[in-house]
Amino acid sequence: MELENLKFPIGKFAKPATITHAILEKWIGDISTFPARLVSEVADLTDEQLDTPYRPNGWTIRQVIHHCADSHMNSLVRLKLALTEEEPTIKPYFEERWAELDDTKNMPINSSLKMLEGIHERWTFLLKNLSEDHHSRVFIHPEHGRKFRIDENIGVYAWHCNHHLAHITETKKRHNWK
Repeated sequence: MELENLKFPIGKFAKPATITHAILEKWIGDISTFPARLVSEVADLTDEQLDTPYRPNGWTIRQVIHHCADSHMNSLVRLKLALTEEEPTIKPYFEERWAELDDTKNMPINSSLKMLEGIHERWTFLLKNLSEDHHSRVFIHPEHGRKFRIDENIGVYAWHCNHHLAHITETKKRHNWK
């Protein structure tokens, strides 16, 4: 399989020209259900399977799971900053360095699965209760050098959930794991 397809099994995020209420509802649903969908895919994996990279020179499934907890924790904080401050500049982090820390490479996944459950419960509650005005609030991402609207970021993270879930499901298919 081509490396680009392994990296982006569902393609790259494509922001729609117009973000409708129906699109937001779908995205929020994807975010809301992610922890349960993830647990369903990884609950029965062995340590050997969890330590399998999803692509050559890529992260292991274990690292992907811990990365999702780290990333989604940061996204919830960014949402709260955008809701409570005027155009805050968020603090980026080096996800590739975090992925090499001992907890991400070697720790059992249960703590990150629990984190994701709690983070997504709080995140979903906030997202479902945003007003139209909230959707247009922004934060500044210095690495990208631009402003991100909350509604766009909801889409980015719905994609992020499905993107990393596909890394896992596609790895399981390639290895004929159940």
